[in-house]
Amino acid sequence: MADSSQAKVIPLHGSPSADDAGAPPNGSGPGSTGGPERPASLGDGLREAAGALAQGLAERTLGDDWRTKVAGGLEFARRRLTGEYEVDDLGFDPDLTENVLLAILRPLYQSWFRVEVRGLENIPSVGGALLVANHSGTLPVDGLMTHVAVHDHHPAHRHIRMLGADLVFRTPVISELARKGGTTLACNEDAERLLSAGELVAVFPEGYKGLGKPFSERYKLQRFGRGGFVAAALRTGVPIVPCSIVGAEETYPLLGNVEPLARLLGVPYLPITPTFPWLGPLGLVPLPSKWIISFGEPIPTDGYDAEAAEDPMLVFDLTDQVRETIQHTLYALLLDRPDAF
Repeated sequence: MADSSQAKVIPLHGSPSADDAGAPPNGSGPGSTGGPERPASLGDGLREAAGALAQGLAERTLGDDWRTKVAGGLEFARRRLTGEYEVDDLGFDPDLTENVLLAILRPLYQSWFRVEVRGLENIPSVGGALLVANHSGTLPVDGLMTHVAVHDHHPAHRHIRMLGADLVFRTPVISELARKGGTTLACNEDAERLLSAGELVAVFPEGYKGLGKPFSERYKLQRFGRGGFVAAALRTGVPIVPCSIVGAEETYPLLGNVEPLARLLGVPYLPITPTFPWLGPLGLVPLPSKWIISFGEPIPTDGYDAEAAEDPMLVFDLTDQVRETIQHTLYALLLDRPDAF
């Protein structure tokens, strides 16, 4: 008996042609369900179009390696959910810093400020070192950009442990993010603890005097305090690396300060800039100045004896040496940067 699955289906409108005779009818080939082939549904077309659109958007947003980045993001989420990450006893969370905090800052670093970094070879790949930098720009964006520069471009991809003022840790949300990003209180005890542990520590000795100085005094260094950072370096025997930052002064040019309101709010100053408070929240967007971050030759401290940190004249001389090095470098970088924007 002939197999019914091999039977021909004769079209109702006429007899099969010679070409039709040797060809399997629709639905009778291998793997067929036996019915006529159906056109793709509207839903299938919409799904394909949506998939192509999502892929194109991912490529434009994340780059050609978007699949790797998405996989990394999913792995990061898994670690956060399962608790497979470490936080040190000062609150530093390197996993969150690398995958979230620095990722948020990179567009500013690369496309907005177009940061150029020099002298990275002066930062040791291992062991403790103290970065000493000028401070400016109304808001402490310079410290954040320096962290990105060192982590992303130094061969050892080191994190910077910044020393922050107490106001940082009294500000809701900011305090928690600062701790997780590696910032700790600017005191000798914490600085020496980190340096002794082989960390790369950054200090901005001008403090609020540098951040809140008027635009008319841009790139003129303020007093460096009593040299506590030098004493910490001497006690731990780590090198001091001067860091000069050009570009931060123009991000939020400070034209005035509402002192009475600043005292009422308990902040060191309340700035008036070309865009704030006139543009409201948009006034917080920094101006796209051109940045240069330069790390100078390290100043060794391991040749001094254990009592050197208690010698006020030595501490003063080293503090002045670091300050003068940064100031002269700032002048040179300004000549090398013809246009602020």
